[in-house]
Amino acid sequence: VQLQASGGGLVLVGDSLRLSCEVSGRTFKAYTVGWFREAPGKEREFVGSISRNGVTTSLINSVKGRFNISRDNPKKTVYLQMNSLKPEDTAVYYCAADTTGWGITKTYEYAYWGQGTEVTVSS
Repeated sequence: VQLQASGGGLVLVGDSLRLSCEVSGRTFKAYTVGWFREAPGKEREFVGSISRNGVTTSLINSVKGRFNISRDNPKKTVYLQMNSLKPEDTAVYYCAADTTGWGITKTYEYAYWGQGTEVTVSS
C-alpha cells in the first residue's frame, strides 16, 4: 500500500485548502485512514480519521467545525477539507492507513504513511 498526500500550500488566515490522500492497492475499503500533522519543533499529532465505509469521522477539538474528512472509495482517495485556517494549523500534514479498525489515533497504530504535504498559514 502506498499513500500520496497532496494539496498543501501557502495561504492566508481564514482561507481554505483541501488536502488529498490517494491510496494505491486493491483493498482501499479495508483501511481506516487518518490525518496527522507535525508543526515545526513539535511532535506529530493526530488530526482526525475516517472509517472504512466513510460513515464515521473523528476530529480533534481544535479543528472541529473547521475541518472535515471524507473519502471517495472508487477513487481510492481521502480528503481533508480545511476551512477558516489559522496560523496554528501550519504544519506538514500526513495521511496514514491501517486495517486495525476504528478508533486508532496514535502514530504507531498506523502501518502505512504518505510523504506529507506542507501547509503554511500566514497572517
